[in-house]
Amino acid sequence: MDETNAFEVNRRKLMAGSAALATLNLPSGVEAQALDEEAPRVVVTFTINGHLQRLQLDTRVTLLDALREHLHLTGTKKGCDHGHCGACTVLANGIRINACLSLAVMHDSDEITTIEGLGRPGALHPMQAAFIEYDAFQCGYCTPGQICSAVALVDEVKRGVPSHATGDLTAPMTLSNVELRERMSGNICRCGAYSNIADAVSKVAGEML
Repeated sequence: MDETNAFEVNRRKLMAGSAALATLNLPSGVEAQALDEEAPRVVVTFTINGHLQRLQLDTRVTLLDALREHLHLTGTKKGCDHGHCGACTVLANGIRINACLSLAVMHDSDEITTIEGLGRPGALHPMQAAFIEYDAFQCGYCTPGQICSAVALVDEVKRGVPSHATGDLTAPMTLSNVELRERMSGNICRCGAYSNIADAVSKVAGEML
């Protein structure tokens, strides 16, 4: 048997073995539903975009899924689901967080702001208006997280919160291009509209700082 055929045989065996392992101890649909129903549930009360919400949730539910699946606030996007892309960025008590990495039960009594809570048609948040003015998005999928992050970073600079790019911790805080890019580095735009995003954030920062 030549090397090519040997490789094919071994590959088939590996795939067959993997498929067999995948079926071991796998609960049926009924069993899985029963396990889900037995999962611990708690009542979580928080304020979402100014409205008090009270949900009974599985303790494993992330804040992102609570917003999207239970409250149907689908402006907050699920991207990588690992905290790498920033599409799920929301504000928790004014601090930006990745909602996919945070359990909903951790936010009992918190105030959560999503993109829906920043503004509305006819009364946009300045950051939303700037993103439109500077065409700071293309497909728009990452835009909600980008805007929430940008709103938070302007507030951080106003409060004097340093970043890894801050050179002098004793000097007045300014939002240089280097500072802006460092602070927005947790939000990925697959379309590559970064220069427009920087322009939009810089405009709002210049008006608010």
